[in-house]
Amino acid sequence: MNSDEQSAEWSVVPSDIGPLLLAATGTGLVSVIFHAGPPVREKALGQLRTRLGAEPVQTPGSARLAEPIRQLAAYFAGGLKEFTLPLDWSLTSGFHREVLRELASGVPYGTVVGYGDLAARVGQPGAAQAVGAAMGSNPLPVVVPCHRVVESDGGLGGFGGGLETKRQLLALEGVLPQPLF
Repeated sequence: MNSDEQSAEWSVVPSDIGPLLLAATGTGLVSVIFHAGPPVREKALGQLRTRLGAEPVQTPGSARLAEPIRQLAAYFAGGLKEFTLPLDWSLTSGFHREVLRELASGVPYGTVVGYGDLAARVGQPGAAQAVGAAMGSNPLPVVVPCHRVVESDGGLGGFGGGLETKRQLLALEGVLPQPLF
């Protein structure tokens, strides 16, 4: 990977679930960070710097981020059901990457899947807890829809962005009723 592909451009954008930090390399969208206020943003940028080996650069109006920003806005407006973005999978590997790729391609908008079912889809039927760990380390939430993974008994399970954020995303997709307030 050349240095241009590995360098990351980032921006914070508003969304219905709070500010999101988006980062993209020359390969594609590499990171989506929830609740991207100053403390979260600084921590996330430090992690990107370490993981990518390059200083992330804030670039409002970045060509790399224009399409991710457009598609996320359309998603939150209810008009986009499937993201069609180039993704940079370099922040995940092995089993986690395999699970996240299956999630991205095999669990469409408005549906959910159980942790155990997702484990079985990647040939590891006993690995529900490992699927949970993969969801927790997902560098591309919303776009790679870890909010669609739930417990087999119907419980929401965990979520890196917080359970209220998971509820909001599932309500947006029509899986849960919209909150009354």
